[in-house]
Amino acid sequence: MPRTGLDPDGPAVVAVGGGHGLATTLRAARCYAGRLSAVVSVADDGGSTGRLRAASPRPAPGDLRKCLVALAGSDQPIVAAMEHRFGSGELDGHAFGNLLIAALEESEGSLVAALDEAGRLLDCVGRVLPTTTVPIELRARVDSGGVVRGQVAVGERADLRTVTVEPADAPACELAVQAVLEADQVVLGPGSLYTSVLAATAVRGIAESIRRTSAQVVYVCNLHPQVSETAGYRVDDHVAALARHGLVPDVVLYDPSTIDGADDVAGARPVTIARTSGLAHDPALLGMALADVLAASA
Repeated sequence: MPRTGLDPDGPAVVAVGGGHGLATTLRAARCYAGRLSAVVSVADDGGSTGRLRAASPRPAPGDLRKCLVALAGSDQPIVAAMEHRFGSGELDGHAFGNLLIAALEESEGSLVAALDEAGRLLDCVGRVLPTTTVPIELRARVDSGGVVRGQVAVGERADLRTVTVEPADAPACELAVQAVLEADQVVLGPGSLYTSVLAATAVRGIAESIRRTSAQVVYVCNLHPQVSETAGYRVDDHVAALARHGLVPDVVLYDPSTIDGADDVAGARPVTIARTSGLAHDPALLGMALADVLAASA
């Protein structure tokens, strides 16, 4: 079954983050964008991704895979195969898409070329770009002043203050920086605040490009606190965490039926963007909300 393509007259939209939240934003942006790029965290160290990284140091492929699937131009068997996980033997638990990206990275000679080739195979309607093309580790400073290392370990803490990546001078993907600088709208979130959104912007050049861009910067707040990472967080806590990392969005979208605490948040917009269950964002509703706030700023 064909999927919805992009509007040739639509704006340039860049979505930044990782995980299922970023994939949701990409599906939402397909409803109104003319050009669409994902700038994806590559700091994950769990599951199939972690095993691949342990075998050979590389940027994490898992969130890249999710974004390729979200941008796929059709429902051909290769799209479903990207998410297929092997159930036995040496490949037990590995996602086929992770293996494909790793193989293409080695055969094509670069991660960006690998993602472009995977995008061609999937007939993607946008481009998937990593935050950096070198292996990185996520690190977090906690309330006590200590440091936690590794994305999985960071996500298990409820006392997070700031996140960084090691090496600190990891170069940002130049095409990702260019996409942010040329965008009409940059969307942060939804998704795990520290281990997806801020993990992506922890690559120095990515955060700098977001601060420099003339695009409208939108933060899509999570629907609920995430145990343990953002336990007890309200909208204002999310925005304060962004500010600690030098990020000040122009607009903050939140669903008042699922989360509160936005009374004193500059640019906060209450909108219905959750599915009926209240457990996940609705891509169609989120797409309309993102299109509306961009149109309102024109």
